[in-house]
Amino acid sequence: MARPRIVVVGAGFAGYHAARTLLRRAGDAAEVVVVNPTDYFLYLPLLPEVAGGALDPRDVSVPLQDTLPGVRLVLGQADGIDPHARTIHYTGPEGDGGTLGYHRLVLAAGSVTKLLPIPGVADHAHGFRGIPEALYLRDHLIRQVELADAAEDQAERQARMTFVVVGAGYTGVEVAAQGQLLTADIAGRHPRVRDTPPCWLLLDTAPQVLPGMDVGMASSAERVLRRRGIDVRLGTSVREATAEGVTLTDGRDVCSRTLVWCVGVRPDPLVEDAGLPTEHGRVCVDAHLRVLGFPDVYACGDGAAVPDLYNPGRYTPTTAQHAVRQGKFVADNIAASYGIGRLRRYRHRDLGFVVDLGGWQAVANPLHIPLSGPIARAVTRAYHLSALPANRLRTAADWLFTAASSRPGIQLGLVPGSAVPLDTGAPEPAHHPG
Repeated sequence: MARPRIVVVGAGFAGYHAARTLLRRAGDAAEVVVVNPTDYFLYLPLLPEVAGGALDPRDVSVPLQDTLPGVRLVLGQADGIDPHARTIHYTGPEGDGGTLGYHRLVLAAGSVTKLLPIPGVADHAHGFRGIPEALYLRDHLIRQVELADAAEDQAERQARMTFVVVGAGYTGVEVAAQGQLLTADIAGRHPRVRDTPPCWLLLDTAPQVLPGMDVGMASSAERVLRRRGIDVRLGTSVREATAEGVTLTDGRDVCSRTLVWCVGVRPDPLVEDAGLPTEHGRVCVDAHLRVLGFPDVYACGDGAAVPDLYNPGRYTPTTAQHAVRQGKFVADNIAASYGIGRLRRYRHRDLGFVVDLGGWQAVANPLHIPLSGPIARAVTRAYHLSALPANRLRTAADWLFTAASSRPGIQLGLVPGSAVPLDTGAPEPAHHPG
């Protein structure tokens, strides 16, 4: 290598911001290479609005070549690491492979959908980790309302108008909230289903929605969902799934053609065979975010077990907020390894959370000040616009358009169901700021 090469694996929140900061801090000292399956950074927190028809998918897709000028992009999925030889192997989008050597390596591959051994879930549930899943879910929801309108049998009509979401964390709550608004809007245009309004069920085994959040704020979110008619069932999950519906853990059978799986994520399995130290699948790093035993390898984001210096013995949570800061922090410490700046230990306190519930509703906790309703909604949107690296004007314009008119009510037919099976979702970054 003519110049030292820094390879960043993954362009989620951590990887994207690591690469961006590396360009600014060490771009003259080293070549920066990003290995990622897509040519964009996905702003995942706004993905439920894509599924709900409120935003265009281009709004949440930040082009890497335009926003990371000077970075060499290698399209591919990293599938092997040899830390002793200082190489990574990747497979390209058309099946071809390649190997890259590195001087410094940043592991920011993120996470993948977490499956549980529940019969039928892998075959019949819809995942929610990327743009293909969001577009397919939007088409699927519109299709179910249209098929319900055409159905002569009332039982079939009811089943098609029943939608089940498993997982009441950030993603599940926002998917249910946006999905309910979309299906209610579409159903209003189909007179034959006016007597069969959309029925949404939100399930979680936890005792509250948004587990881990302040109880008062979680209760505020739950009240908004229930006022919209969403049936929130806590302490309940799915025991079995079929093409005709689901059986719940309380024994109830629910006839439905829609099961959305938002249970959670697990670290990308990339490091499992690399011989790197792990803790529950996450790469073990020190306070400088260097992988233990491999000082030239750094890890950040969902796939890194980063020590929480404010809570000894614990690790920082897997949120977008941490991933962004860890990515920048890794870049600064790599620059320090080239004599630019100084080496530092990662310390971070959460700045709060935002949860968009659609319409004029949201809950937020900026700087730990609890907010709800339209004020929280304004704070939430301001946060997302400030956090988006690009497409801000387009996103704001789409929000205004959606507020002033109805949501798009046609299927686009962009993604067939077989293209987005639940168990093969592409790795993505942390699922929500908070």
